[in-house]
Amino acid sequence: MNIILLGPPGAGKGTQAQRLVEKFGMRQLSTGDMLRAAVKAGTPVGLQAKAVMERGELVSDEIVSALIGEELDAMGTEAGAIFDGYPRTAAQAESLDGILAARGRKLDHVIELDVDEDALVERITGRFTCANCGKGYHDKFEQPRQLGVCDKCGSTEFKRRPDDNEETVRTRMAEYRAKTAPILPIYEARGIVTRVNGMAEMDHVTAAIERIIKS
Repeated sequence: MNIILLGPPGAGKGTQAQRLVEKFGMRQLSTGDMLRAAVKAGTPVGLQAKAVMERGELVSDEIVSALIGEELDAMGTEAGAIFDGYPRTAAQAESLDGILAARGRKLDHVIELDVDEDALVERITGRFTCANCGKGYHDKFEQPRQLGVCDKCGSTEFKRRPDDNEETVRTRMAEYRAKTAPILPIYEARGIVTRVNGMAEMDHVTAAIERIIKS
């Protein structure tokens, strides 16, 4: 099975993708992670991407498509794929169709995590992590049991991502809407788009996604 997970940053795509990986043995294909891995490994596509990035340019659709093709070939035919962060344009959606068809695959589901912008801003801007072990916390939803002391490792040092601020989050939301607007109608016309309440408890979101996949 091949699915696309859609949703703005902070909607929980990474968490849900990891749960699908663990439960169904699917493979998460995140273009950012794949690019970094390919550059580090020095694969032919990775070397192309490295040269482009060193010039300060954006990696082309052709390079990203080649990268996805490499990953699918390495996976074999048994594992399903979760596309995270791709496609983002109508041209990429068309390219993905070709990549899958060439390997005897097809897209089964496009699942969008539907979120409330104001609630998402609150969710993201309140995040902080232990500087030592990385355990995550939240100003409102999950404080350490002992204030100022990490539950996991006992450290008293915490940190926040510099881009976890309201202006940046709202900019990311606007970018997401602009990028997904062209591709959703393509998949809606095929009847494969399902929206899930991304503001629900994580386990409820997981259960909803599993029902879609099993259907």
